[in-house]
Amino acid sequence: MKPIHTEILWDTWGVPHIFATNAPELFKAFGWAQMESHGDLLLHLYGQARGRAAEYWGEEELASDEQVWRMGIPDRAQKWYDAQNSEIRSYLDAFAQGINSYAAEYPDKISDPLKVVLPVTGTDILAHIQRVVHFTFLIAAEVSVQPGIKQWQAGSNAWAIAPSQSATGNALLLTNPHLPWSDRFLLYEAHLNSPEIDAYGCTPVGMPLLVMAFNDYLGWAHTVNQHNGWGLYELSLTKGGYRFDGEVRPLETEVKTLKVKLPDGTLRETPLSISRSIHGPLISQKGDRAIALKVVGLDEPGIVEQYWNMARSRNLQEFETALKPLQIPLFTVLYGDRDGHILHLFNGQIPVRPVGDWDDWMHPMPGDTPATLWTKTHPYSDLPRVLDPTSGWLQNANDPPWTTTFPPALNPDDYPSYFSSQLMKFRAQQSVKLLQNNLPLTLEKLIELKFSSESELANRILKDLVTATQNQGSDLAKEAANVLSTWDRKTDAASQGAVLFAFWAEAMNLPDSSVLATPWSPQNPLNTPQGLANPTKAMATLDRVARQVKDAYGTLNVAWGDVFRLRLGDVDLPARGGSGDLGIFSVLQFAPAASGQFQAAFGDTYIAAIEFSDPIRAKVLLPYGNATQPGSPHRGDQLSLYLNRELRPVWRARSEIEAHLDFKSLGLSQ
Repeated sequence: MKPIHTEILWDTWGVPHIFATNAPELFKAFGWAQMESHGDLLLHLYGQARGRAAEYWGEEELASDEQVWRMGIPDRAQKWYDAQNSEIRSYLDAFAQGINSYAAEYPDKISDPLKVVLPVTGTDILAHIQRVVHFTFLIAAEVSVQPGIKQWQAGSNAWAIAPSQSATGNALLLTNPHLPWSDRFLLYEAHLNSPEIDAYGCTPVGMPLLVMAFNDYLGWAHTVNQHNGWGLYELSLTKGGYRFDGEVRPLETEVKTLKVKLPDGTLRETPLSISRSIHGPLISQKGDRAIALKVVGLDEPGIVEQYWNMARSRNLQEFETALKPLQIPLFTVLYGDRDGHILHLFNGQIPVRPVGDWDDWMHPMPGDTPATLWTKTHPYSDLPRVLDPTSGWLQNANDPPWTTTFPPALNPDDYPSYFSSQLMKFRAQQSVKLLQNNLPLTLEKLIELKFSSESELANRILKDLVTATQNQGSDLAKEAANVLSTWDRKTDAASQGAVLFAFWAEAMNLPDSSVLATPWSPQNPLNTPQGLANPTKAMATLDRVARQVKDAYGTLNVAWGDVFRLRLGDVDLPARGGSGDLGIFSVLQFAPAASGQFQAAFGDTYIAAIEFSDPIRAKVLLPYGNATQPGSPHRGDQLSLYLNRELRPVWRARSEIEAHLDFKSLGLSQ
């Protein structure tokens, strides 16, 4: 019998369980596994992170290349690679080697247009990390529109429950990110096991380690926090440069030559002029005014090492030691462990801003004075942090840290006013109410609550809308009001009235505070805002939307799942869940599809419910499945579980994995 070498045991859900003899072999196998599941996507993302996507695939990729080079990603990635210690560099090289080895052994499994990216290097991995973390999540996490920055709506839920509020006396953790169901946002589920580590969790495709995970002792979740790790500066341009501190400073300029692949296969060269001020790259210019972007963390290359150390930690002290270097530029951390500790850290690199509050820094600041220029970030000891609150629970639904538990454990007045805003949106309020009304929790009850589709917005305004419409509305509006009055205020697949309400709320631009009679108040954070500021407008809008719904679907009572679908590959199922703007905890957002329907495009991704018992109990789900490669059976294979509000059991013991084995790859035992 030959000795067992590094193995990947693939379970029936397409999850790789990697058993390696050492860390470099683990990283190599993880690269191999990601190619098996997402090879085409991974290579496409790396090609984009190189800034050569237009050269490889054509004109439609040029805007991506321009951003990558304008932000300096390829050159900085090389500097980051050179700055790694020899251990981490060897892990990056091993991950790249796994990618390249897979492609060499199975060239027929990789689409021909993607092979041009090969071979992959450790520098490519770091460029991809920068593009995803610093130039997607970080600068685009705020929904407010800023010039030169493409926005997307961030989302996630997380709970940490102390033993005092757990029915079994064990801490509980819920991990529930909400992200687009495509591209660089796609998450990959895996189990990594070597002498150094035994961790289970998920990571964005192309990342070499787990970014949300648990082991036998502890686990953590991330949410995109309301944290501003960047700043926009308005510059006054003049001959010779820009005005700063009473002088004219020259812009640092360079011209990059980008290549664009034409339909006939030839390449066109396109110059890209890049200008930088002391603040950062210029991202827009009009006349003698320009906007420069400054981003935290670009000189902090240790994100891979930090996640590696977090996943290897065995207790709270080790975990916080791993967190303290602050190499991860954003993301709230919610943590639980087997010792019964729970922790909320408003993690991130927060600039020490010399002037201004949160609202000020949502807009470009004057760039002609050093009085607005931040040059350092706050240390770990300055960050909002809650450990083991008396309430016995912590939550975050992308709200500021002040509402992580009730009674509040943090006072925003104790922190600089630019740290975060004071606001609690409907989904965060629903998150708190689900907890407060159901403690103590079991793991099973936690899973049930996670799938809540109740609309907190409806609870707050529906009565006013129905009453006003029944008294004064048109016949059609009254018919609509009657439908809404019997609606269960949920977006389950069979819910009738949810379609009408969602379309009406969108037409009213809810949850815009100007539509609501009573604004949100920190003195009454769980019951405001409420009421309708203009019932007459609300009724007129309901009449118009009701006509549209009736024309499109033949009835105002159309079921939610008849209009909103879970659709991937050959799978087409009724959806449940809805927009976080409606105050729904189980978030799904939809894109237009055929025949007036909509299909899920954003929302619930990796879901993990963990009980820190001995041994650990855990259940997980990745609704869209763990693979995108053409022909994979795992594209959309978990959607039926999601519809039925079920999570899958986690298999970590080798005997469990082998009892649910699909196949093995790499170093098979003989």
